[in-house]
Formats: sequence, C-alpha cells, structure tokens
Amino acid sequence: MGKTPPGQSREKVYRFVRERLLRGLPPTVREVQETFGFRAVQTAREHLEALVAEGRLSKRPGQSRGYLLPDKPSTPTVFVPLLGRVQAGNLTTAIENLEGYVPVESGDSGEDLFALRVRGDSMSGAGILHDDLVIVHRQASANSGDIVVALVDDEATVKRLNIRKSRVELHPENPDYDPIVPSPDAVNLLGKVVEVRRYIGTSPRKRST
Repeated sequence: MGKTPPGQSREKVYRFVRERLLRGLPPTVREVQETFGFRAVQTAREHLEALVAEGRLSKRPGQSRGYLLPDKPSTPTVFVPLLGRVQAGNLTTAIENLEGYVPVESGDSGEDLFALRVRGDSMSGAGILHDDLVIVHRQASANSGDIVVALVDDEATVKRLNIRKSRVELHPENPDYDPIVPSPDAVNLLGKVVEVRRYIGTSPRKRST
C-alpha cells in the first residue's frame, strides 16, 4: 500500500480530532498516533501542531488533552422591535404595536430587522407555529420560495412566496388553507423571515424603551 500524502493524513487527523472534540472527548497525542497507526508519537504531534499553526485547532499548553476547536468570533447582539402580530392563517387586519424588543445576533446594526408574533397555524408545515416569533428582514423584494411577511391591501400575513411570471402567490404550509393570489397592485412585501423563535414556558421579558 502506498504512503498516504501528508495533506490527506492531516485532513483525516483533523476530522478525527474535531469529531472527538464535538463529542466532548478530546484525544491525547498518543490516541491520535494509535488511531492512525503512526510509527512514532512525534508524527501525530507534528500533524496536530500543523493544524494549530493553520488555525484549525488551538491548544492549551501543559495539558495532555489540550487541543480544542478555536473560538469563533462572537456575533454582536442587537435588540429589534417586536411589532405586534401577524396572521398565519386567514388574512387579518395588520397590527403594528410596539410590544418590546427581542435580542438577535446580527452582524450589522439590526436597523432592518423587526419581530412579529405569529397567530394561526397555516405555516405549521414550515415549522412556524401559533405564538412563535418571526424575525423579519425588512425588504421590498424576495425570491420565489422565501417565507415572507406581505401586506395584502391593509392586511398582513406570513406565507411562502411563489412568483409565477408576473403573478404573486402567497402559499400556506398547511393543507387546510388555500393560497392567496392577490392582484399585483394589492400586495406589498414587508420583509423576509430570517429566523423563527419559540419559547417554552415563560415568554421573554420585554426590554423597556
């Protein structure tokens, strides 16, 4: 059997160590040596040190199980407004009423984000249930297949967008409901749903303005 190229061996070592670390079982250098059949423990150590130099692993000095996955840069938390509720069922009059603020991890200021509380079960097939919070990116257009919050006349709903030529369709994810097919001048896109938040038990405490 031919010798495995160093790069391939190193990739296998990385995958092994990563899988063990994700399971909470950091391996020793000797365990890496035995797993891959390296003749010398120094070979395993060289692979591990190379992975540290590449930034794929980090190391706590002086510990036999000191290799770990590097920390990822933290994403800043911003507070976005919770603006009342949106229907996931039959259309209902849009309600925009500031109820509080919701913490969201965002790489920007969060000015284009807002949250709505879902009423109804027409999007249950997409994992959006009654009383969930949806985090919405404010935008006037979206791709077919995106889950959006749309204003039809003066009524708001959350549905899956389906664009057929010049026609806009708003599809539920529950067979008990029919698609909404408004006239083009009767629908305005408020934004795209980018996150669904569900709380078990007590709802999050509102942040005062």
